[in-house]
Amino acid sequence: MSKRVVLTLALGCALGAAIPAAAAPSAPAAAPATAAWVRTSNADAQVLLDVMARFNPEFAAQIGVPGHDREVADLKPGLDQRYRAALAQALLRLQARLASERDAQVREDLAIMIDAAQRQSESSTLDERYLVPWTDVGQLVFQGEFGLLQDQVAAARRPAALARLQCYVGMAPGCTPIAKLAEARFEARMGDQALLGPYRAEVEQALANTPRYVEGIRKLCARYGIAGAGPALDALAAQMRDYDAWARRVVLPRARDDFRLPAPLYAFRLREVGVDISPESLIHRAELEYMETRAAMQMIAPEVARAEGLKAGGYRELIAALKRQQLDKASIEPYYHDVIARIEAIIRRQGIVDLPRRPMIMRLASEAESAAQPAPHMDPPPLIGNTGERGQFVLPLGNPESSGGGNQTYDDFTFKAAAWTLTAHEGRPGHELQFSAMVERGVSLARSLFAFNSVNVEGWALYAEAEMVPYEPPAGQLIALQFRLLRAARAFLDPMLNLGLITRERAHDILVHDVMLSEPMARQEIDRYTFRAPGQATAYFYGYTRLLQLRADTEIALGKRFDRKAFNDFVVDQGLLPPAQLEQAVATRFIPKYRPPAGT
Repeated sequence: MSKRVVLTLALGCALGAAIPAAAAPSAPAAAPATAAWVRTSNADAQVLLDVMARFNPEFAAQIGVPGHDREVADLKPGLDQRYRAALAQALLRLQARLASERDAQVREDLAIMIDAAQRQSESSTLDERYLVPWTDVGQLVFQGEFGLLQDQVAAARRPAALARLQCYVGMAPGCTPIAKLAEARFEARMGDQALLGPYRAEVEQALANTPRYVEGIRKLCARYGIAGAGPALDALAAQMRDYDAWARRVVLPRARDDFRLPAPLYAFRLREVGVDISPESLIHRAELEYMETRAAMQMIAPEVARAEGLKAGGYRELIAALKRQQLDKASIEPYYHDVIARIEAIIRRQGIVDLPRRPMIMRLASEAESAAQPAPHMDPPPLIGNTGERGQFVLPLGNPESSGGGNQTYDDFTFKAAAWTLTAHEGRPGHELQFSAMVERGVSLARSLFAFNSVNVEGWALYAEAEMVPYEPPAGQLIALQFRLLRAARAFLDPMLNLGLITRERAHDILVHDVMLSEPMARQEIDRYTFRAPGQATAYFYGYTRLLQLRADTEIALGKRFDRKAFNDFVVDQGLLPPAQLEQAVATRFIPKYRPPAGT
């Protein structure tokens, strides 16, 4: 299973070293009464969960599947063929269930799971057809260890991190060092000149991050008192030095300097994240939104200047001035938590959406976590067997350099005006609310896990930002528009870069001089478009436009009977239904409930 499976299904991975301890798990809320159809659907989901657990047990354990804490990812020979064979067997079972099932909602979930299995199989096939399989082993091991070593993981589970680490380094029975498996996997296909090697900048960044990952794992083991970890940690450090030397000797000469993917592969990347229109159509739509948003920023600039006591100017000058009002490191978390409380009060007062019962976690990232995920993100809670664990809004303060020179510090998220829209997106009413609600309301696994794509998730989070904008201070509104400008820029820069329609240098200039991002944030963005997750960044804009269009359709259909809170709660209740299925649910279940009687 490729690294991208984790990138698609998980919103990020976090490290709890060298940061204040996250809040302990809240007391388990009363489990929601599970509908009979949800129980049936979740039983069907076991077919795909078994495949996930067999090939990527770290992620299975992270989402709550029991019994896999000691296991590690499968990189053994024949992985691609074995993975697709397992998916094919799962597909047969799911299709048989669909043929016999009569409940409409279970059938809908079965269709979601069948589509998920087919897309994973297609992804594996395309990767094998076009790419030499290279693995960032340092990141893989770091993510696997962090999945068990954090405050919200039950203390009884944490010792399994040593067993998992011993398997990673080949010190457990039946385990081959995962670095050696990754080397063999690459070397088996590197001679095929029809295949593309990894992008050089991606390999160089991974090599620079390896010491950060190794040190981060040591800190985790120390923090959680993992007794006897010394020999395995020393073996990991030695094996990772050897792996990096091998990568410099073998992988870099086979690496490519052109980041662009073959057209069929990039088109699939877009479809995989939920974008179902052509790259050209996406570019045209995003360019229009970009220009309109930039004009709105210019219009609001005088009001922001008056409210903040700043010298009048255009939006660029005002954002630069606001960024100079940086919070010191000790003040960032307290300030964000104050904004969280103020946003929750607004949500209740304005009747925007139901809030989760559990309090929200927001914390800063460490350097190792920033290496794995250098953008603000939300770590989802376990979706299976959740006993009070919560999602976490994680804020990195910098982007580690590929030269190994340390963290380049962001100024994009650590000034007061930025806290409003970033909290609305990553926290409430955005990602954290969406995932907490799925746990608390008992959404089926098909809709909370296998329907997951970036359009569904990021569309809601950007929509949540828009819901909060009218109630924010003027400076917060300007930064909300700046972030919306970024999402539009992503939606044309990502495809333009990958289609060869724009240079990296011109994309950089747009992000720094027009969108007003810091240099390290702009580098993170371009890395994202070119090798971290090509296509994914377009999903924010596209998901937002689909959800906003659905909101407009519903308001037009219902007129004065439209209820914003009821609509938003209904959307959240559906889990992560793809846009077309969400539109059908609104048309067949929500609108009829509120439509005025005929003839009135």
